[in-house]
Amino acid sequence: MSRNKPKAMSEISGADENYARIEQAIGFLRAHHAEQPELRDLAAYINLSESHTQRLFSRWAGISPKRFLQFLTIEHAKQQMGRTGDLLSLSLETGLSGPSRLHDLFVNMEAMTPGEFRQAAAGMLMRYGFGDTPFGTALVVSTPRGICHLAFVDPADPGDPVAALAKAWPEARLVEDPHGSRALLEQIFSPRATVDGGLSLWVSGTNFQIQVWRALLRIPFAGMLSYQQLAEMMGRPLAARAVGSAVARNGIAVLVPCHRVLRGTGDFGEYHWGPTRKAAICGWEAAAVSEGGRA
Repeated sequence: MSRNKPKAMSEISGADENYARIEQAIGFLRAHHAEQPELRDLAAYINLSESHTQRLFSRWAGISPKRFLQFLTIEHAKQQMGRTGDLLSLSLETGLSGPSRLHDLFVNMEAMTPGEFRQAAAGMLMRYGFGDTPFGTALVVSTPRGICHLAFVDPADPGDPVAALAKAWPEARLVEDPHGSRALLEQIFSPRATVDGGLSLWVSGTNFQIQVWRALLRIPFAGMLSYQQLAEMMGRPLAARAVGSAVARNGIAVLVPCHRVLRGTGDFGEYHWGPTRKAAICGWEAAAVSEGGRA
């Protein structure tokens, strides 16, 4: 298998360029939220006209930059953490449970210990590929037992994600599947996503990590929790720090929604694929369920 980056990673797509602008815009809005920047200020910062900035942002988020800014505030995050916590508490009290949803997309997880996973992965066909998402290029790896990896990648990054896959699964059969991977990513990130029978995830981790990732699947679309709330929901109120470490070890972006866990202060905090991308995903989800959004 070639260790060179595939052609898809050596080219910057139009979607990547658009998301790069969006990421710049969100970074600016977050840095200057107290000043309530006008559209002209934002347009000047990302070097576009006001009309182009408005169209680009509205096409991506479904709402204006000014409206989107409201979803990036600490006040909004705290309110949303309170609502999500109440919703999940009620669900636990009434015995309700169910798989996570990405819009109308059901997600089910099969989990194994690392040793079991390595043994099962030996000789297994793993199809991988890159594709566009609303948050830049993503790499997805799927197996007959489910998706085992989903990560955002940046064409400018010096690392080789394909070589990293070969190192992680040295005995698996890695096969590039550009068409199938793009179709899968389109299903995952479509605002009207729906897959018969849902999507299956195949993951490996310690027992505690798996408990945390299963707890993440309970957080509803556009919901938010603090690390402390997540620990309490798991019945481990003194393990917030360990919960945070397990959240950070999640290797399946968005579908296992580690982006929905924030600091107790309402600050978005760190994210494996960048804090601005985390804010972008949370804001995009909030916009999707808001009045005037996609859903």
